[in-house]
Amino acid sequence: MLVAVLGLVTVWLILVLFYDVADRRLPLVLALASTYAAAAYLILPRAIRLGAHILNRGRVPAYTLTADGLPGDPVNLILTGTIGELRRVFALAGLTQADPLGLGSSWRMACAFVLNRPYPSAPFSTLYLFDRGQDVGFQRCIDDSPRRRHHVRFWGLSMERAEETLDTAAFWLASSRPAASERAMWVGAATKDVGLSLTHLSFQITHATDVDTDAERAFLVQELTEHGVIGPVRYHRPGERLTVGKVNRYVSDGLVAVADLSREPDDRLRPDGAVLNDVPVRSD
Repeated sequence: MLVAVLGLVTVWLILVLFYDVADRRLPLVLALASTYAAAAYLILPRAIRLGAHILNRGRVPAYTLTADGLPGDPVNLILTGTIGELRRVFALAGLTQADPLGLGSSWRMACAFVLNRPYPSAPFSTLYLFDRGQDVGFQRCIDDSPRRRHHVRFWGLSMERAEETLDTAAFWLASSRPAASERAMWVGAATKDVGLSLTHLSFQITHATDVDTDAERAFLVQELTEHGVIGPVRYHRPGERLTVGKVNRYVSDGLVAVADLSREPDDRLRPDGAVLNDVPVRSD
């Protein structure tokens, strides 16, 4: 409620002050566009972050945070290994590493989204965990459309830090990235994009996501298991159950899938991704 009140007060101030000035100096369309851009991407996010900071409860997170400080995607997957192993297993599973977010990649993504043309390595918006944006992300487009895709973001955590239990707040206070050669715990948030939507409160343009994040976690675990690139999967329940945020609505059982990455290429893999020997062969 505090964040909502701050948002409403901010919107009122924007309409009274910013739009009034813009309307006197610019044509109506440009005044509306500039008012929206200033509100959605400059003013409202800062007001929301202020409210979220005031409401900081020091709880163990079951989800990532958006740049506005609102709940983002749920944490639902953990893999252990080096960054090289992480990249290799997802390449074998047919997922492409996302391009870094920048002006060029954002423009390409916007054009691909509007024209519905393929962009297999499209960038991700930045979500935050351990007080930093994601270290790496992977995706697979659905029907070659940039509007629909399986995707997962990862944040690396050194194994020394990972010795602390996920149920304690201290686990989530790390902020430094692990070294490239270091074996690390990769904490992931996997969701499926299904279209276009606006974020609540700040009204920024973003991907709409499938409500069932458990299904997306199961999809990734199945893909990695079928390709023989992860070890046995076990499940861990975080210290608190996932609460529903205001950016996207999710339903989740709160479990986090945990597995080790394979250190060497699997001899059972054929070039087309099928698995030989005693493991069922994929039929695409």
